[in-house]
Amino acid sequence: MRSSLFRVPDPWWQDRFFGSHAPNHTRQRLVIICNVHRGYIAQTNSCSAVVGVGWMLVELAIGDAYGAGFEYAANRIVRERNNLSAYVQHPRHRIKPGCYTDDTQMSLAVAEAIVSDEPWTPENLAQRFVAGFKRDPREGYAGSFYGFLQEVKDGAEFLARIRPESDKSGAAMRACPIGVYHPAAEVVRRSTIQAVLTHNTPGGIRAAVAAALMTHYFIYRLGPKSDLGRFLVAQVSGPWAESWRGKVGAKGVESVHAAVSAVMAHGSLSRLLRACVALTGDVDTVATIALAAASCSEEVVQDLPPQLVSGLENGPFGGDYLRELDARLMAKAG
Repeated sequence: MRSSLFRVPDPWWQDRFFGSHAPNHTRQRLVIICNVHRGYIAQTNSCSAVVGVGWMLVELAIGDAYGAGFEYAANRIVRERNNLSAYVQHPRHRIKPGCYTDDTQMSLAVAEAIVSDEPWTPENLAQRFVAGFKRDPREGYAGSFYGFLQEVKDGAEFLARIRPESDKSGAAMRACPIGVYHPAAEVVRRSTIQAVLTHNTPGGIRAAVAAALMTHYFIYRLGPKSDLGRFLVAQVSGPWAESWRGKVGAKGVESVHAAVSAVMAHGSLSRLLRACVALTGDVDTVATIALAAASCSEEVVQDLPPQLVSGLENGPFGGDYLRELDARLMAKAG
């Protein structure tokens, strides 16, 4: 298949990506319009697929929403329905197809804290977590934490009552936006501060730091995709350079390890998303972290199916809001 690269003017990106009135033939030819910074598209004889940096928050939300339909679902359901044709209703959960979960909601809180330029303090971050939930209550959180967020009034009460003893994936799933900072030491510092709020354990902190460094690695072009694992090992201890095999459990290190392995193994977002879900287990978190990182890689084709892009929820904090916040977030990258 032949391909060529061409540059398109910025208004073209805005009209086609943001405009709901784009003509049908344009929507059919464009899998997804990303990379507002470079604006390069790879033309093939079957469709157009964007290469290069995408919209981190949009992609992670799609990974989260798609993976939510398969989280700890039976292997048979994953085998039969993991084909990217549509969002899937989970057999037990009430989350509607196309709606994202706590992974994305907390990532939004982190991204909003970043673009606000407010001091990176536990107090401000806790307030962001509470406010993000209160304005848009949704399921997907662990049951006890969901109840906790319903009860607390503000960030101060959050900090006073939280028991940050978990080593699960909550701190890692929301850490990806922190990768916009530079240098890597600043990413580590900020990732640690936000992780300690809820996951003040070695595993919880290491997983969050590694997840943030994944996006940082690609945003700042620190090396080829194949070296991602080795880069992470040099920054934070963990099994990041080893291949992941099998079902993904609830621990943060497992989710990030599986995401790193999947990103290094796949060269397009569509193949990556299917591979993350095929692992079974906590696949919405794996897909969230993996797609956030891969959307920032020049080596990964941004080819998510249009039905997943258009099918993502678009309420007050849905697709349109994600794109606007994405642009402000990526503008923070030095």
